Amino acid sequence: MNWAYLVRCKDNSLYAGWTNDLTKRLAAHNNGTGAKYTRGRGPVALAWAGNYPTKQQAMQQEALLKKMTKPQKEALVKQYNKEL
Repeated sequence: MNWAYLVRCKDNSLYAGWTNDLTKRLAAHNNGTGAKYTRGRGPVALAWAGNYPTKQQAMQQEALLKKMTKPQKEALVKQYNKEL
């Protein structure tokens, strides 16, 4: 499975990424071996995740997430949490 995701950092910022192993990637972000951006901003918590059939689709969604404004990302997170 391929995932696009948002994690919330301890400074309340949101980081967008993609992975084919969400659990492993979240652990990497939290132990400091994930993205450079999340190092020093941990611990992080999953804020939003979308599952995609192909790596390319997950990467395309990540690119869209990175272009979104913070209020747009927050709205997405809010909607995601309502659906859980």
